[in-house]
Amino acid sequence: MAEELSYVLVTPYSIRKSRTGGIVARLISRTGLEIVAARMFAPSTALAEKYAAGIPSDPDPTHRATQERIQKYVLKQINTGSGTKPRVLLLVFKGEDAVAKIKATVGHIVNERTSGETIRDTYGDYIVDSHGEVSYFEPGVLAPPDVASAERDLKLFAEYSDSDGGLLDSAIQYPTGTKVEKTLVLIKPDNFRFPNARPGGVIDLFSRTGLYIIACKVHRMSVAQAEEFYGPVLEVLQDKLRGRFGETAKRLVEAETGLHLSPEVQTQLGDILGPIGGRENWEQIVAFMSGLKPSECPADRRNEPGSEKCIALCYQGIDAVRKIREVLGPTDPSKAPPGTIRREFGSTIMVNAAHASDSPENAVREMGIVQISENNLKPLIESWFAKK
Repeated sequence: MAEELSYVLVTPYSIRKSRTGGIVARLISRTGLEIVAARMFAPSTALAEKYAAGIPSDPDPTHRATQERIQKYVLKQINTGSGTKPRVLLLVFKGEDAVAKIKATVGHIVNERTSGETIRDTYGDYIVDSHGEVSYFEPGVLAPPDVASAERDLKLFAEYSDSDGGLLDSAIQYPTGTKVEKTLVLIKPDNFRFPNARPGGVIDLFSRTGLYIIACKVHRMSVAQAEEFYGPVLEVLQDKLRGRFGETAKRLVEAETGLHLSPEVQTQLGDILGPIGGRENWEQIVAFMSGLKPSECPADRRNEPGSEKCIALCYQGIDAVRKIREVLGPTDPSKAPPGTIRREFGSTIMVNAAHASDSPENAVREMGIVQISENNLKPLIESWFAKK
């Protein structure tokens, strides 16, 4: 069976209620599909109207009535021209039978149950009053009913991805004088070794901060980007390992030769070996994030997207850097408090689930390196359907 592209649009209400993590967890773990792109949108009236126009498509009157209700929902709730500032998150998935798998995982809003079998069972609402009239309607997420709709909608969002999508810096209104920060989070490659709920679980824990997601992208870090991103870590590692390597070298030499080495010699050994060991550790970090060590990467491949995948998110709000890092926990998962991301999902100092900026200044630097505003959604969709 040929691979397909499909999508899920997380609604403004689901985002506002911090349900994004739970939705992402179910989509990845229950479909087994690969998440290949993500982008935040603040849909204009033009985008909302064009998207809504294609929703009613089912000839069955019962299903069409639901689609028409979704159409009205889009025009009212997913439209900056309606007086609100909605944020929606477009998630794009790739794999065999992707459209049907997404549709089954999302579920039908009218068949909502309390068991939580589908995403809409848990996060959607379809409440009917005593007269049979729908008194409250929230679909939770939107997804295409068939392959043709998936292609049409993805092409439409690609068309508006520059004007209506990206870093939604002004989507959230704050009182005048509020000190607002932005910070970067990377959900690291160890969460994507196989389809599982971990990426969504990490996002879910970050939601405890009460901060707002204003940008999201699937990113494959190049070796050059990883070198720049972790550049400040190199000197720290080299300096940190001087003492440890000097002590280890002294002990091994003394055990092997029977010599007694002075503290001065131990320091000299550390000065030689520390930088070597520090660089090797640093190269392993770069390889973990990009797929290749710098020393093993051909010059003509340094700027190519790497083989490892992460999700980059920009969070915005008051005291954002501190709040995110508190939920993240210390670098070493064994020293992280219970309930933190690294304690829950990390395994080693390097394989520790997520990265978060340690200052507003570093957030600016790091967002520039991973190009958080980059539109990699549009070329993906255009190239995919150009081949069909």
